[in-house]
Amino acid sequence: MPGVFVASAAFVEAADAQAASLGFSAIASVFTSHPIQDRTDDEMRAYADAAFGEITAAITSLTVPAGGPGV
Repeated sequence: MPGVFVASAAFVEAADAQAASLGFSAIASVFTSHPIQDRTDDEMRAYADAAFGEITAAITSLTVPAGGPGV
């Protein structure tokens, strides 16, 4: 099933290893600024706004299997 993985930049290596171990090494990934734990709501909105274009591009470039999603 196609998808997009989103995480903060501190977890690139861990995300790549996890995706590979689950057989999703080709999944699209978008990494946001880090850290996020202690960010204010306004700072989190800014992080989301900054990543929105890349996330949207990754989603819209996904290939859906013949027969539709989940097939």
